[in-house]
Amino acid sequence: MLIQIEPLSDVPIYEQVTRQIIEGIARGDMSPGDTLPSVRSLAADLGVNMHTVNKSYHELEAKGIITIRAKSGAIIRSTEERALTPEQLQKIEKNLKPVVAEGMVLGATVEQIEHMMKKVFADLQLPLEEV
Repeated sequence: MLIQIEPLSDVPIYEQVTRQIIEGIARGDMSPGDTLPSVRSLAADLGVNMHTVNKSYHELEAKGIITIRAKSGAIIRSTEERALTPEQLQKIEKNLKPVVAEGMVLGATVEQIEHMMKKVFADLQLPLEEV
């Protein structure tokens, strides 16, 4: 998995790391049971502070995507372990709402927004039946 940091981005570095790990898992670059690099190792590879990577890993754990175990590291949870809860679904909808609203204000149609969602799923190589 390749993580690229954009230092000039408005998105905090820990969030860039979190998003890219999630996208990597969605694409199948990493599988349940795989161990993420150690905080120290990933921080060194990216040229960022260890606290930045640690914050990203704790975000992933809070989202239910990984489990952090002493001496074992950060492990990607199985599909069953990270089953979508109603609360998580609500949070996803809450996060999508401003993006969709912005599209609507700029004149995007329902069809264009649906097309974009399908494109995102295709980019992440998820079967559309799961949408």
